[in-house]
Order: sequence, then C-alpha cells, then structure tokens
Amino acid sequence: MPSFHLHGVTVQFPFAPYECQKDYMRKVIQCLQTKVNGVLESPTGTGKTLCLLCATLAWRDHTKDAISQQKIAERLDGKEMFPSIPLPSWGQANGDVSTPTSYSDVPKIIYASRTHSQLTQVVSELRNTSYKPKVCVLGSRDQLCINPEVMRQENHHVKVHMCRGKVSTRSCVFYNNVEEKSTDRELVNTIMDVEDLVKFGNKHRSCPYYLSRSLKQQADVIFTPYNYLLDPKSRRAHQIELAGSVVIFDEAHNLEKTCEQSTSFELMPYDLASAISALTRLLAEQATEAGLEESSVQGLKANIENVAKIKEMCLKLEAALDSFEAAADKGITKPGIFIYELLERASLNYDNKAAVFETLEQIIGSLAGQAGIFHNTSGLQKLSDMIQLVFPGNVPSSKLDRQKKLEENTASFKVHIHQDTSSQKKQKSSDLWASSSTKKTGNILSYWCFSPGFSMQDLVNQGVHCIILTSGTLSPLSSFTSEMRIKFPVSLENGHVIERDQIFVSVIERGPDEVPLSSAFDRRFVPENLSSLGNTVVNLSRIIPHGLLLFFPSFFLMEKTLEFWRDNGHASRIESVKPMFVEPKGKGNFTETIGGYYDAVNDSKSRGGIFAAVCRGKASEGLDFANTFGRGVIITGLPFPPKLDPRVLLKMQFLDEMNQKKIPGMKFLSGREWYREQAFRAVNQAIGRVIRHKEDYGAIFLCDQRFKSREAQLQLPSWVRPNVRLYENFGNMVRDVCQFFRVAHKMRPMLEKTTAPEPASECSASTRQSSSPRSCGSTSYLHTQKAKMLDSHTNTLKRRRPDEDAAVASIFKQYQSQSAKTARKAGSLFDALDRAENRREANGALEEQKPSQLSTLSLQYDKRLEEMMNGGKRKIKVVHEQPSFSRGASGDGKKAIAKYFLGEMKSSLSQVNFERIRRALHSYKDTDNVDILLSETSFLTDDPHTYSLLRGLYNFVRPHHKKTFDEKCQEVTGAGCGYKPEHSESKAEMPHAADVNPSRISAFSSSLASTNAPNNKQEGVGNLGGSQADITPKCEVQAVFLADVKKALGPEGSARLCQAVQSYRTTDNYDNMVSVVVALFTEKDENFSLLCRLSSIIRPHHKRQYKEMLRALMGGPAETAAEQNHLNDSE
Repeated sequence: MPSFHLHGVTVQFPFAPYECQKDYMRKVIQCLQTKVNGVLESPTGTGKTLCLLCATLAWRDHTKDAISQQKIAERLDGKEMFPSIPLPSWGQANGDVSTPTSYSDVPKIIYASRTHSQLTQVVSELRNTSYKPKVCVLGSRDQLCINPEVMRQENHHVKVHMCRGKVSTRSCVFYNNVEEKSTDRELVNTIMDVEDLVKFGNKHRSCPYYLSRSLKQQADVIFTPYNYLLDPKSRRAHQIELAGSVVIFDEAHNLEKTCEQSTSFELMPYDLASAISALTRLLAEQATEAGLEESSVQGLKANIENVAKIKEMCLKLEAALDSFEAAADKGITKPGIFIYELLERASLNYDNKAAVFETLEQIIGSLAGQAGIFHNTSGLQKLSDMIQLVFPGNVPSSKLDRQKKLEENTASFKVHIHQDTSSQKKQKSSDLWASSSTKKTGNILSYWCFSPGFSMQDLVNQGVHCIILTSGTLSPLSSFTSEMRIKFPVSLENGHVIERDQIFVSVIERGPDEVPLSSAFDRRFVPENLSSLGNTVVNLSRIIPHGLLLFFPSFFLMEKTLEFWRDNGHASRIESVKPMFVEPKGKGNFTETIGGYYDAVNDSKSRGGIFAAVCRGKASEGLDFANTFGRGVIITGLPFPPKLDPRVLLKMQFLDEMNQKKIPGMKFLSGREWYREQAFRAVNQAIGRVIRHKEDYGAIFLCDQRFKSREAQLQLPSWVRPNVRLYENFGNMVRDVCQFFRVAHKMRPMLEKTTAPEPASECSASTRQSSSPRSCGSTSYLHTQKAKMLDSHTNTLKRRRPDEDAAVASIFKQYQSQSAKTARKAGSLFDALDRAENRREANGALEEQKPSQLSTLSLQYDKRLEEMMNGGKRKIKVVHEQPSFSRGASGDGKKAIAKYFLGEMKSSLSQVNFERIRRALHSYKDTDNVDILLSETSFLTDDPHTYSLLRGLYNFVRPHHKKTFDEKCQEVTGAGCGYKPEHSESKAEMPHAADVNPSRISAFSSSLASTNAPNNKQEGVGNLGGSQADITPKCEVQAVFLADVKKALGPEGSARLCQAVQSYRTTDNYDNMVSVVVALFTEKDENFSLLCRLSSIIRPHHKRQYKEMLRALMGGPAETAAEQNHLNDSE
C-alpha cells in the first residue's frame, strides 16, 4: 500500500490519496499530536472514514514506535545501536506535546457513530486498510444477547435485570463460557462487527455481550454508538473509561440533538402510575406471605419499609404534578433549578438520593427475576434514570456552595409541565400488561437540556486526550462549535474530490406552469402549489436517469402531498415513468421498501425508480445511494423544525436569554439563527446522498423559491455553492439538465447501472454461454428468466381472437424488398443529411452519429411546460418560411433539402446551437423518438425568427410522427407545417412501382390457406408465390420459414401471427406486434429459434430494440451463427 509522511507520521493508505484527503489527515494528526479538539467537515464521497482511521492508527503506531525508541535509548545509555547506519525518524515524536513512557499509556481510540449500521460500515472500511488493531464493538443486550429466555422479553429493562440475575447465579450457559473463549485467537485477532460477534457467540455457545466487554479491556479501538458516551448512565453501564482516550464522533451533524436528548427526560403519568402499581403489588405479596421471618420477598434485598417509602414518594410526586393547572396548548415552563423544588415536595433530595436509587435497583432486579410472572418495571426504571440525571455527583455541605452547585447543574435546563394528550394515551394503551389503573390522564414532567455543551463539557472533564467531531454536513462551522461550548483550535471545511462537470445544482423557483414553489406554512397546502410541484416532479422524473430521491420537509407534508397527487393524477403520471417507493414512518417495512427501490433501479430494462423520503429521516442518514441509485435529489422545501413544538420554542427562548446575558468569551446563536440553521443542516444532509465517490455524478434540485436568496445559498455546503444555477425559464433548466447527463454519461459510461445479479442455478452459466436456450438440461430457469424479460419488453401479452388469414407471405416480401432498397441507396433525408455533414465535417461526424444512450427517451412535455418554455402564451409573428418540398423528392432533391437546411441553420444559429440541432437529428434517427427531437430543439421557440427552422425539421420527421410534429408546431409557433393525411403513410403504403402486385398478395394468401387445408401436405409449399420456376432464393427462404411457422403454431397461431404482422405493417406499432409474437413463440422452447428468424420483418428503427429483447430472453448473447445472420440481414 502507498505510504507518505504527514507531520512526521508515516501513514499507509490503500491507494494514492487525493490532496483533500491529505489535508484532512493532516488536521487529524495535528489534533492528536497537540492534544487539542478539532471539528472537521469533509463532503460525503471524499473517503472521510478511511482517512480518519488511517491517520489515527498511523499516529498510534508512531507513538508506540517513539516509546520503543525511548526504551532502546535507555538500554544503550545514549549510544547508537547502528552508528554507521542513519536511522529514519520512525519513532520521533514530531510535534507531540508529550510522549507516553509506557505502552499501556498509548491512548485508546474510541470511535463513535450514530447507529450500529454506520459502525458496521466503519469496521468494513478498517478491513480495507493495512492496519490490524485489536478492536471491540460495544452493543446492548438487544443486539448481542443470545440467551433465548432473555431475548423473549420485550421490555429492555426486564432483559437487563433478568440477564444480571442469571449472571449472578451463573445460570446462563452462554455467560459461563465467556472466560474460556475470551482469549480465543480467532476472537482476539479478527476485526469483528456486531454481526460477526453474534455469529462467533452462537458458534461457540458463548455470550457476545460479555465477550465484547472482555475485548474492551485490551482493545486499541473501541467502536460504540455515541449515546453510550454522552449518556452518563450508559457510560457507567458499559464501564467506558475516557481518561486519556481519543474520542472521535463521526456523523457529528446529529451530535447536538443527541447531546440534548441523552441528558433530558420526560416523566409521563403512565410512568408514575406504573411504578405505584408495581410497588403496590410488591407490598401486597409481602402482606400475604405467611411464616416468613425476614421482611423480604423472593430475593428482595430491600427493606419493606423502604419500599413503602418509595411508594409514598411516588404518590407525593404525582400529586405535586397534578396540582399544576397546565394549559393544554402551552403548559407551564420553569427554570431548570425548579426541578429540585419539585422533587423536594416528594421528599427526594441530594441527602437521600443514593439510598432511594439503591432501593429502586433492588426492587427492579427482584421483580424482573420472578419466574413465570411479568411485572411492568418501566415506571420504576424511569424514576431510577431520573435520579441519576438530576442528582449527579455530590454537593458541598455549605448552603452557599450547595446552591451554586445546583445552579451549575441546571443552567442548561428548563422544566416544562404540560397536559398528557390523547396521542400519548393511545400510544401507551398498546401496553397489554398495563392495568387499567395505569391508563390515566395527568401532567407530563419534562426536564429538557438545551445546550449540547453540557454533555461535551462533561467529556472534557473526564480527562480525554482530545475530541474530534467530523461529518459531511457541519457548515457553518462557527455556529456549530459555538453550541458545543468547548474550544476547537483545529477546524477544516474541506473541498470535494469531484470536478464541476459532475454536479448540477439548480434552484427551481417556479414550476412549469409559472406557479411559485414554496413549502412555507401559508403556502404548503395551496392546491396550485402542490399541483405545480407535482408537474415539476413529473418532468424531472423523465429527464433524470435511473434513481431519483425526493425529499420532503416532514412525514405529514409528504403524506398530504402524495395524497393530493394521487387524487389529481400527478402520481399516475409520475409512476408511468418511474415507480415510486415511499419511506415508511416506522422501522418495520423500511428494509423491504428500500430493497424494492434498489431492485427497480437495478433492473436494466426499467427507467429506474423514485424514493420519496423525509429530511432527517432514515433515508437521509448514511444510506448509500451511489451511482445509479441516486442520480438526482429533489428538495421540495425547507425542513424547519415544528415551531409550535414547546421544545423548539423553549430552545429558541433559551438561546435568546443566553445572548442577552452576554457572558464574556462566549458567543451564542440567536433563537432565529438556530431555527434557520436546523433547516439547512437537514437539507445539506439530504443533498449529500447524490455524490458518493470520485467518479459519481448527479443533479440537485432545490424546489423552493426561498433558495434563490443569497443568504440561503450561503448556508449550503462549500462544494455546492459555486455550482448553484438560477433559471427564469423552466424549459431552459430542462435543456441544461439533459445536456449535463448526456455529457456525464459519455465521460463516465462504466458507472451506469447493471443488471441485478441472477439467482444461482446449475444451468445459468451454460445458458449465458450457449447458442440455444435448449442447451440447458432443466428449462425451469429459462422459463422464469423469459417471464421476467417479457414484462420489460411488452406492454401486454393478451390473447387475441384469430381473424381471417392475411397475406403473411406478401408482408414478408414487402419488408424484404424495403430492406434491399435501403441497403442500395439513401432512402430518407437523414441519409442525405449524413452525406452533407460528412463532406463538411469528415472527422467529427462519426462520433456524433452514436445514440445518446440516455434512459430518458420517453421525455414528454405537457401543455404547461411548453407554455413555460415559450415564455408564456403570446402572439406569434411568422417572419419567413422554409420552402416546401415534395415527399416524393428524388435523391438529388433530398440532397438539396439537406444542403439548404444546413445552410439556413448555420447562417441563423450559433455554432453551439447548430451542433445541438445536428445531434438531435442523429438521436431521432437512431431512436425514432420524436419527443427527444422536440425537447432538444425547444430553444428554437424562444425567438420568432427561428420558428421557420423548427418547421423546417418537418421534412426530416418520419411519416408516423408527421401529425404529432405538425400539431406541436401549430401549438408553439402559431403555424403548422402543411400536414396532410397522406404524409403519414409509410413507403409501403404509398403507390410505388416497386410495390408488390395485389394479385401476388392473393396468391400468397391462397397458398397460406392451402397449407392449412388438411389434405394438402407438400404441395402447399410449392405453390407459395406462383410457379416453382419463379421462386427466387429469398422466396425459398420465406417459403421454408412459413412452413416452419405453420408446423409450429398451427392454423390458429398462424392466423394470429399474420394479423399481428399486418397490423405492424400499417401502424408501425412495435409493442403490439411483439407482444403477440413473443406470446406465440415462447410457449415452447423448440419454437424459440423462429422468434430469431422473424427479425427479418422488423423495421430498421426497431432492430436494436428487438435484438436486445432476444438477448435478454436468451440470458445473454445467445444467437447462433445462423440466427446472427437473420438479425443482421436487413441492417
């Protein structure tokens, strides 16, 4: 692996690092060497986690090397071991404030992230490095316990106390094996995540929970969710020693909220009632016990009098809370120190808090350990947690010092008392174990922390080596660090590893119908606003390839918006382009939902999918939407916190109060500033889903008019701000997005989506390699594969009634003759245009003729979008017209048309726009998609002087698109292109000297009918097309093919095939034809080769699509040599 030196430390990295990665690692090492805190922002996709791991572990190895050098020097008494060989500075403590003198003093690395799933990703990154430290992943019993009896318990606290009881009595077989397995080489020397640890525990019948605690003692790196560090209760429970440790918080954009939540609590009426009920039952059991000499119940160590006292405390606290007349909508707010006054009413204070806490723990343990009986101990546990939080440490004995200590404890808190709501009652009533007496109304006691600095200062007081906060979305850093209330001498706002052509950022102020977009409180449910947003998403879904992420400010707003879209047709229009998957509110169905989205995007035959989610939701936090899974992100509004939420209001009030105090050396945000930054931090986190690595690319759409202000754009990440574009016209934005994805795809084609992995089967490999689907011994896999592929290539496979026989043979011959003519000479204006361009641009034409390969070929515009692209409805003045040309123009006439059109374009347009027209014509030629042509040439409608050029394109439009193109021109420019019904006739339908004689068609029909007669065997083949002497080699091929079709399909199937081919000849409807053809020829594997031979009748503009379908049905490039000749016959 490459290695390099940063601040005297040798860092090994899996690959040559980018400059921004080196900058990041320098800052990390600077924090470690100087023992100072750092806040480091590096965008998602810059390898932040890998850099963090390599830098910290390299510094740790460097520190151990310095200790080794020091010890060697001491042994040599100042002499050099190898005086003739200069030693590298492998162990010099360059820049270190102080070097430890013992290996045991080398700081541990405590790496914290928000969830275990994120930690699993970090462990996976660690395995990719050359560093092999001893690691430990901490988790709760919910993740690590494998004892079936304990895991059957639904309540977490019951699990804890039941586990403790079994461990104390050594009745858990898994715990009894921990000591033996804790030194296992596989366990100690392997880098394991939570899942690996559980697998090891099940394999060796050893408790993973206690194995992790054993590993923690010798671990170099400890991985933990960061609430284990911030919550004092959890920190004590997991016995995490912070003194001298390096503490790293990854994904620290959530740190503020977690700090406040970990030091807050809410005591519900349900909790107090539950505690009182449990204590009452315990006292009743004691009263009914007879013949007991001691005052204890089944292992209860607490004196029964103490149990009664705690019940009395609970009753007093309940009465004190209910004595407040709290308004239903506002509640009562008191300073934080009021919590001591309130608890004093219940006879709970610093003097007796230790005894009360000990008694509560004994009661909970006793109730949880009673076999066969469930006791709800959640209320008692809440009281125990409250005591630990409200009464930390001890207080001085003097009254003055005591009061000062209480004020320090509560300076960052508020007490809020408010009525219980019906929603809370409904939530708690789902507890089937709760008695009816516990389901009562009352007041809620909330003790809320409003300063994350309270927790951060507590960490600093533990004597940590340093604290590093890092994330992809911390901007603005100054406000983030001011909330933490500790110093951060080292900071970094890193750039991105991508180039500017990999990101497209647009503020969409108005939808395609000119309606302003806004999620502001007074506009979020306005029908015009919701409709315009729906139209915007419809159009963006058409031009953004593959995966599209749609973020709403909240679940409530998402539900209301989707409901409106369903009722007004927007949802069906969106899903006609891409299926939509909606993030569920709970955790239950999220895996299935996101899996469905991934499958839809991975489907190589689909146009991708849309995942509708919410800012601050699970999808916006750490999920990987790399490459095709996230080509675009739409932000539908600013996700401000709910302003009517008491906690939000009190947070803003708290910040304003702190600002008014003007504490020297401390700077606070105002309440309004904090409120605004919360919204933008959530937006920035959602935006980060779009770019996940150096070669990724994607587009960001900010669909709210408030994003257009300079102040709002300054809140965006530093790598996004320079790329923001403002558009006055929706159509211009669409044009530039199409161009962006076209260029990005050409420059980075290898990162496009691939087909999802096929299920393993014995014959799948042979199927891919074989030239025939019959080469596989078992056909079950083939049938399944075909069924899946048919859905991708046909709209329906409905059975149709057989009609009278049509002239199949004549149709085949007409297509053969058309193919021959096409091969001999240019048959359209496109060919003439090609020759004219080749003469002018011989070097560049070949590359431009390639299809764009975008998955947005069905891009369409509704009426409102077209009006927007034209600047609204306005009168059109025709300045000049293109000369009209006859459809029957000769080859020279077509050359003249192409030459004249090229000259007009070059004289009227800039070089850039001329190239756009040329590429649009080539794309239309290859894809036969008139919508692409219309969208790519839409800029011609911006100026009345270029209307004639748009109408001039009519000469290049194929017959089946003439009418559509004429209608669009009439609508956009006010004048049509001179469309006549006969213009829509294909060459085969127009009278022509080379057309097949009707009598010959009749002969083919009669021949076909004769082959269906029961008494006609070999004669029917000989009568196809007249006398035997007149049959050409191609006719012989057709005759053989027709005979094979008759034999395979029978009279009814042949009639259906005949009708489908005849319809395809007249309507050019590929989907209808292929749905019948595929249904007929894939019913039996032996008929599959006929499907390949049928390619001779497929028109050139459908050839590619038909060949792709054949390859997909066969499981890969499975044509035989003969079948390949059929496929290429008419190209």
